[in-house]
Amino acid sequence: MKVTVIGDGGWGTALAMVLDRNGHEVTVWGPFENYVDEIRIFRENVTYLPGVKLPDTISWTSVHENAVEEAELVVIVVPSRYYKDTVEAFKNYIPENALIVSATKGLDEKTYERMSEVAEKILGRDVAVLSGPSHAEEVARGVPCAVAIAAKDHAVAEQIQEMFVNDTFRVYTLDDVIGVELGGALKNVVAVAAGISDGLGFGDNTKAALMTRGIAEITRLGTALGAKPETFMGLSGIGDLMVTCMSQHSRNRGVGERLGRGETLEDIMASMKMVAEGVWNCQAAAALAGEKGVPVPITDQVNAVVHGGKDPREAVIDLMGRAPKPEQE
Repeated sequence: MKVTVIGDGGWGTALAMVLDRNGHEVTVWGPFENYVDEIRIFRENVTYLPGVKLPDTISWTSVHENAVEEAELVVIVVPSRYYKDTVEAFKNYIPENALIVSATKGLDEKTYERMSEVAEKILGRDVAVLSGPSHAEEVARGVPCAVAIAAKDHAVAEQIQEMFVNDTFRVYTLDDVIGVELGGALKNVVAVAAGISDGLGFGDNTKAALMTRGIAEITRLGTALGAKPETFMGLSGIGDLMVTCMSQHSRNRGVGERLGRGETLEDIMASMKMVAEGVWNCQAAAALAGEKGVPVPITDQVNAVVHGGKDPREAVIDLMGRAPKPEQE
C-alpha cells in the first residue's frame, strides 16, 4: 500500500522503516527542504536518528501535496507544539479514503486536547492512534517491541495492525482511543519526575514509588477523561511508563535528570535537538486535572519545577510530606 509518514523525526523515521520492511511504498514528509535533501542524499537522519542507515526504497519530500498524493495510510508524527499547524497545512491534500493514524504522544498546549481530537476537528474524520513502549532508536534497528493501535471502529484498527505488524513489531488492537492516547502523553510527565529523582541521586526505591504512584495518577485522570482503567495496565500505560522512566534513550527522563542536577531548563532545552514532550505537556496535564478535580501531586510538582522554577528538592519534600492515603486512592 502507499503510505505517508508526516514527520521526519526519529519516531517518524523509525515507523517509516517498519512500514518499508513490510513492503509498503513509503514517503516521509519533513518541513525543511534542505534537511530532507540531506537525508535523501546521505540516507541517514543524522539529527534525529544518527547511525541508522536508511533504505533507498523510502522517499523523502518537503512538498505537502506530493507527500500524500494517492496515500492509503497517513501516519502523523510531528511534535505536539507543531501538530495543529501541520495538520491544517495537509487538510486539502490528504485523500478522502486514506486511513489516518496519529503517533504523537502529547497534548495541545492551548486547548489541552489529545492529538487525535485536534486532527479530527481539522480533517472531519476519525483518526486512529498508535502508542506503546517503543523507542525509535531500537525500533529502527529491528529490536523487538510491542505497541497498541486504537480506533473507534475495531475493523479499522485491524486494518492498520495488518500494515504495521511484522516479526519484530508486534501490534495489539483496542477500541479505547482516549486511554491509549492519554497513556502515551501523560507518562512523559512522570518520566520527567523519574529523571529528577535520578539527578538528585536517589535510588531504585524512589523510582519504583514514583512509577507506581505515577500510573495511579495517570489512571485517575484518564478515567475522569473517559478512558477505560484497564487500558493503563497495558502497553500504552504501565508499559510505556516503564520504558520512559528507565531508559537512557528517554529524553523526558534525561531532561528531569539534568534538572535534578541543578541545570536550568533554558540551558537544557537550548542544548537539545529533539523534543521532550513532558516539558510542554506537564502544564496541560496539571490544568486538565484541575478542571476535573483530580489529584495529581506528581504532575503538579513537575509542573512547578519546570514552569514555576521550584527547586527539585523542595518538590520532593512536598511530595513526601503529604498526608498518606489508602493506596487505591
